[in-house]
Formats: sequence, structure tokens, C-alpha cells
Amino acid sequence: MDEMGGPGRRGGPPGRMEGPGGRRASFDRDWTKGSIAGNIWGLAWPMTVSGLIQMLGPTIDMIWVGKLGAASIAGVGVAGTAVMLINAARMGLNTGTRAMLARFVGAEDFEGANHIAQQALVISAVFAVVMAIVGIAFASPILRLLGVEADVVSEGTAYMRIVFAGSIFMSFGMMAQGTMQAAGDAVNPMKITIGTRILHTAICPFLIFGWSIFPRLGVSGAAATNIASQGVGAVIMLWFLFSGRTRLKPTLKNFRFDGEIVWRIVKIGIPASITGLERNLANFVLMWLVAPFGTLAVAAHSLVQRVDTFLHMPAMGVGQASGVLAGQNLGAGQPERAEKTGWLAAGMFSIIMLVGSLAIWFWAEYIVSIFNSQPDLVKIASTFLRIEIVSYAVFGLVMVLANCLNGVGDTWPPMITTLVTLWGVQVPMAYFLPKVTNLGVYGVRWGIVSAIVIRAVIYSVYFKLGRWKRKQV
Repeated sequence: MDEMGGPGRRGGPPGRMEGPGGRRASFDRDWTKGSIAGNIWGLAWPMTVSGLIQMLGPTIDMIWVGKLGAASIAGVGVAGTAVMLINAARMGLNTGTRAMLARFVGAEDFEGANHIAQQALVISAVFAVVMAIVGIAFASPILRLLGVEADVVSEGTAYMRIVFAGSIFMSFGMMAQGTMQAAGDAVNPMKITIGTRILHTAICPFLIFGWSIFPRLGVSGAAATNIASQGVGAVIMLWFLFSGRTRLKPTLKNFRFDGEIVWRIVKIGIPASITGLERNLANFVLMWLVAPFGTLAVAAHSLVQRVDTFLHMPAMGVGQASGVLAGQNLGAGQPERAEKTGWLAAGMFSIIMLVGSLAIWFWAEYIVSIFNSQPDLVKIASTFLRIEIVSYAVFGLVMVLANCLNGVGDTWPPMITTLVTLWGVQVPMAYFLPKVTNLGVYGVRWGIVSAIVIRAVIYSVYFKLGRWKRKQV
């Protein structure tokens, strides 16, 4: 480490990193050199595929659960919001690990990067235990607090308790995946994610509907399938990581708890966790605002949230890729190249969202009918989707730049921006627009997109100022 407590540039052949005993790493590519666009694409496409495949889990659940009726859709949708809240908190802590790893890898400090990965295991274990206890104990009160109908609470509680009980798999799986990706290996996590999702897809309807020898578990079957597939994925990712089949090879040999490193990881991760918690807490409030419009409105809102999350994944993939590349470039002493990476990634994703928005405008009803073909539900949900196109137009600036800032460890500006735009713009507008206009429940969606547009402006200005390039981790 250098005198600032950060990674120090090591010598050695360009593009090569050596592990203990002079062992050559499995992946030789130096992501701080060569074509910026090519590097973004090289990391972003497997990260994007991983994200999309991961999101197929809840989406597959929703497709099958949709056959059980509107109450089951609403229950799983509301419970899924709580699950995303916990996922956001864990991803925030994972941000600290990724940011530090990217800097150390960029500086070619292989031993330091491995030490960080060891300490991340401690954080993962503590987080998993705490969240499992909290989720199981408070699942039902959380859902009742939202004011949804009794049958929705019943369905959602069953789903939520099982998913939270299996949070240990989610926590360790995310840790292993984040470690590999931050080091520059996005392909192996993608392959593992695809394999586990195929397993999930194959067994999901059997447990939901009781096909063949399996019991009919309904929404509980959907949750159990998710946990089983996540468990398999976590075990395989940890095996890849610790057996040296990826770029880094952490080991528990001579392991020692390093409170300083854990605190540095947590200090970076806490603002990112708060950002995710803010966003998902606001989703709870939005669900509370939608609930008075009836179960159909709640179901439509839940369906659109699934589509939104599905579209978030490519943005996060490109954003996380740019964050890894920017972090490695800062570690390598190339701040201007780091900035070019962020802007180029945002522009690339904006083009993708333009194409996606056109598809949604023309085929919104078809997209909704994949989940449920009830006419009233399709009408509400498809209108929600078309309103969302306004926010999709600026996703490249919002999601990509925010993830890039998080990726270099500058997590406070995204947290503050999210706080201001959610509670100063989104929630107030979502509350007042249905009351003071004739928009009804659609006013809630317009409140959402207004805040996202403002967020895009703030991130663009801050990123251009370049203060993040001087951030120490």
C-alpha cells in the first residue's frame, strides 16, 4: 500500500498479474489499456447478461404465480419489494468491496486485492444472519403496514419468509460474483448464473402447481425454487473463487480479521446501501399510495416494477462495468481515461434504451399480457409502461453514471441525490398529482418519472465537475 493507505502500483509484465508463489493469474487482460469502448463492451455484456438472467428469477416466479390470480401477483409483488430492499442493502455493501478491489487490481496489488476478498466474507456472513432474523420475524407486520388486503398479506408473507431465510445464499453469491467482476472476470459469473437460472426455470412450476410427485406449494413454491437455485449458484461461485478458476484466488490460510479494511469497505458501502434502501423504501411508500386504487392497480404497479427492474439490469451491467474500469484506471493513475469511460458507457446505454422504448411504446399490451391477460389489468399496466418511457430516455445518465460513481468509491453524491429527488420530488408529486389532477393512479407514475429526470441532470453536472477522480479509498 502507498502512504495514503490505498493500493500501490506494483511492477511486472504489462497486462499480467501474479499470485502467491509467482503463479500466473488465469486472466491476463489489462483493462486499463486498449480501446475504451471495447473494454466497456468486454465487461458490460457478461455483466448485463448476468443481471438479466438473475432478474429472470422473480420474473419467472411472477409469470407462473400470475396463473394463481391477482391476489397472488400482488402478494409476491409487494413481498418482492421488501426482498429488493434487502438486496439493495447487500449490493451497497458489496459496492465497497468492488470499489476497493478495482483500485488494487488496477494498481496490480494482487495480495491486497485477495486480502480485501477475505474480509468481504466476514461482512457477508454477518449481513446474512441479521437479515434472515429480521425478515422472518417481521414479514407479516411489514406487509400489513402497507395497507394491502388480507389475502395479499397472506400470500406475500409466505413468499417473503422463505426468501429471507435463504438470504445467506444471496449474500455469499453476491460477494463472490462482485469479487470476480471487480477483478475483471465477468464471464465465469455469467456462465454460473445462466446454469442456475436454467435449474430454476425447470423446477419452478413443479413446486408451484404440484406437478408430478411434488406438493402444490403455490407462492411458497416460487420462493423455495428461488432459494434452491441461489444456493446452487452461491456454492459454485465460491468454489470458482477459492479454487483459482478466476482472476483472483483468495484463501483462508493464515486468515486474520482486519478491522481497518472491513471499516474501509463498510464506509464506502454504507452510502450505497442507504441509496438502495432509500429507493426501495420509496417503493414501499409508492405501493402504499397505489393501494387505495384497488388490487388491480397494485397488481399493475407490481408488474411494471418487474419490467422496470428487468430494464435496470442492463443499465447496472453497463454502469458496473464502467465503474470497474474507472476504478482500475484510477488505480493505474489514469483519471482522464476513467472519465472517458463513464461518458462513453452512458452514451452507449442511452442508444440501447431508445430502441427499448420504441418497443415498449408499440407492444406494451403484449408485454403485460405475458404475465396476465385480464383486460383491466392490461389496460392499467400498459399505460404505466408508456409513462415510464420518459424515464427510460435518461436511464443512461442516471443508472450508468450513478453506478460508475459507486464503482470508484464516491458513494455519497448518489446517496444525497437519491435522498433529495425521492423525498423532495417523487413522493410528494406521487401523493399530490392524483389528488389535484384527474390523473388518478397514473399521477403516481408521473411523480416517479419527474424525479428520475431531475436526477439525470444532477448526475451529469457532478460527473462533469470531476471531483470523484480525486476520491481515495
